[in-house]
Amino acid sequence: MIRALRGLFGKKGRTFLTLCGIAVGVASVIVINSISECGRNALTSEIDGLGIGGITVSLKKQSARLCESELNVIKSLSYVENAMPVMFEATDAYIRDRKSSIYLWGIDRTAKDVISLELLKGRFINSGDISSNARKCMIDRTLAQSYYGTENVVGKKILINSGSSGAEYEIVGVIKTGSGILQSVMGSYIPNFVYVPYTVMQNNIGTANFSQIAVKIKKSYDEETAGKNIIKMMERNANIQGAYSFTNMAQQKENITNIVNIFSAVLTAVGIISLFVAGLSIMNVMLSAVTERTREIGIKKALGATRGVIVKEFLLEAVILTVIGALTGILIGIIISLAGVSALGLTPAFQIDRMIEILIFSVGVGAIFGIYPAFKASNLKPVEALRR
Repeated sequence: MIRALRGLFGKKGRTFLTLCGIAVGVASVIVINSISECGRNALTSEIDGLGIGGITVSLKKQSARLCESELNVIKSLSYVENAMPVMFEATDAYIRDRKSSIYLWGIDRTAKDVISLELLKGRFINSGDISSNARKCMIDRTLAQSYYGTENVVGKKILINSGSSGAEYEIVGVIKTGSGILQSVMGSYIPNFVYVPYTVMQNNIGTANFSQIAVKIKKSYDEETAGKNIIKMMERNANIQGAYSFTNMAQQKENITNIVNIFSAVLTAVGIISLFVAGLSIMNVMLSAVTERTREIGIKKALGATRGVIVKEFLLEAVILTVIGALTGILIGIIISLAGVSALGLTPAFQIDRMIEILIFSVGVGAIFGIYPAFKASNLKPVEALRR
């Protein structure tokens, strides 16, 4: 070990540059993996916070209906835990004389049981609001803070354009919709959410149909299979083929996560390539060491050192060089990752097992690229080595 360290640091400048190459490659892989993991966790949390889950049933043909009767049929199915009507409309709202783009949701009193809605202030839409077509609404936290600077806006008024007219609504509740990361990253592309009784939206738009029916499936059932069965049953009842469609929102979330994983894999591959480039520099350093220490090798072999001893010595130097560079890269990667996730407002997420895998892979790369110089040194003949 001591001889290996002495051999490495005999040429400090060359060794330092090689260590930098290894550290940069390892650090890049660590940063890519940690930020990707943080982003994946944050994205999943945000999507869950927006209330996306379960399955949604929609109309494909206007000759069919999506009304109370279809809702009741879905609710009666043994594998359905709950279901509710959903109306939605992209529109504008005016708060304190300021215009805001919103996504207006028409929901009923069971919304909190079907989709993920966390109440921060006030109350949910209730049965009285539904039956009386009351102009009551719940708004998300981001909208409340943007226009009032506080979450406590219960009792305030908001003017909402819906259908062909606009009207004032009283705010009865404030909903948490994630941490606002999507809004901060994508800006105006992510609208604010406002929730009103679905009966009010039906009156505004002038239809008895729902936009969708949100369905929460019991945990013991597969959502994809349940969705297909619901569509078959509804089309049989309506006697219209291709009348309905369903969307598995959990599957959509998984698709988004898969896209993040693909980008992460591509970027990780780039980092791994840089590790192989660093491995070439290790080979170059070790070949130079063999050339510079030819006479030393000859003396050792003349004194009885076997080929195995020479191979082990040079491989040990390559492995030590790689371990030092990899550990330095891991430390640098952690520091850069912490700074990055802090700037993005994400929660740090480090995978210890992934770091161990990267360390082992780096050592493997160092050993592979150190094999040729080690065998070249071991194959030197004592007489020729001493002569050089």
